[in-house]
Amino acid sequence: MSSYPPATTDSLIQAAEAKTPSEAISILYQILENPSSSSEALRIKEHAITNLSDLLRQEGRAAELQDLLTKLRPFFSLIPKAKTAKIVRGIVDAVAKIPGSSDLQVTLCKEIVQWTRAEKRTFLRQRIEARLAALLMDNKEFSEALNLLSGLIKEVRRLDDKLLLVEIDLLESKLLFSLRNLPKAKAALTAARTAANAIYVPPAQQGTIDLQSGILHAEEKDYKTAYSYFFEAFEAFNALEDRQAIFSLKYMLLCKIMVNQADDVAGITSSKVGLQYQGQELDAMRAVADAHSKRSLKLFEIALHKFKTQLDEDPIVHRHLSSLYDTLLEQNLCRLIEPFSRVEIAHIAELIELPSHHVEKKLSQMILDKKFAGTLDQGAGCLIIFDDPKTDAIYPATLETISNMGKVVDSLYMRSAKIMA
Repeated sequence: MSSYPPATTDSLIQAAEAKTPSEAISILYQILENPSSSSEALRIKEHAITNLSDLLRQEGRAAELQDLLTKLRPFFSLIPKAKTAKIVRGIVDAVAKIPGSSDLQVTLCKEIVQWTRAEKRTFLRQRIEARLAALLMDNKEFSEALNLLSGLIKEVRRLDDKLLLVEIDLLESKLLFSLRNLPKAKAALTAARTAANAIYVPPAQQGTIDLQSGILHAEEKDYKTAYSYFFEAFEAFNALEDRQAIFSLKYMLLCKIMVNQADDVAGITSSKVGLQYQGQELDAMRAVADAHSKRSLKLFEIALHKFKTQLDEDPIVHRHLSSLYDTLLEQNLCRLIEPFSRVEIAHIAELIELPSHHVEKKLSQMILDKKFAGTLDQGAGCLIIFDDPKTDAIYPATLETISNMGKVVDSLYMRSAKIMA
């Protein structure tokens, strides 16, 4: 034992006062290697593990954190299972804070799951499996994540662990939404809310539930209800100073734009709370609101190009803005072609300030969707608009009369059948 620093508070102080992180890491490793297993030594080693995890995270040494978990397995047999779970989850969290470590996190979680199965540590395994499913979803490995969650949900429901059940149901809702299965995503969210109503849910978790609720309502075009949920999520995250507050605020502004209240965007972003979150995210929404207020597709295109990361690469905003852009484009084109019976596509493109090929493609789509009657003469580069054909009212009236006669005959047949019986 003389070759190792003693597992005492003085050793921790010595590591804290080390001149370089490498020297501190070396001292902490030596403390962990000390074979003493007294209660005081175990307590000191727990502190050493926490300090070592922080230092390795700061140094970006993710692979060493993975190795550390493997080396600590004999130590875990000496301490209570609850403390083991806390240490393991702490190290996994430390790895997660290192940029570019997503693949390593997946590998690490899979290793821990195997170890927990062998050691029959069910409580820890379930939480690590939930973390693994979230990582797989982030990596777009949806099938594997869904299979993992399906088995985990059944197991957790049997054990009636409500807090973990809320987390898993919420994760399943996000996963199903990513797969565009909205009915099942709503069902999973309802299950999460039901479980959450039976227990105390941390504010961050409640904010996440509200955020997911807002996303699902927005997907159904119920933007007013979605705005209310995003507002609730924003208040929760803002109180916690969580980075998700900016996204909740961004989606609030999106809802305002989608219900033709783009003028409210400036007021919200210039309010006392909005001023705390100034940046590219809000600048992007202001640019879209300005384009929408002016009904300018050119400004819309400029905003989409300038804020590509904030608008195009956010799947939720991108989906709704694509719908809004198409609607604006169709409205503008219908307004421009209304006075004409024959017009050059280049002239329409010049009026709307968009490329000719873009306008031509949209016009052909609108003709196929029967938004107006016309045809494209690509040889002459013209759009020919037809007069709206007047439908003869006699045909629908005839069909309605025949349908009513059929009902009368059926009724008479049923009555005669009863009399004969």
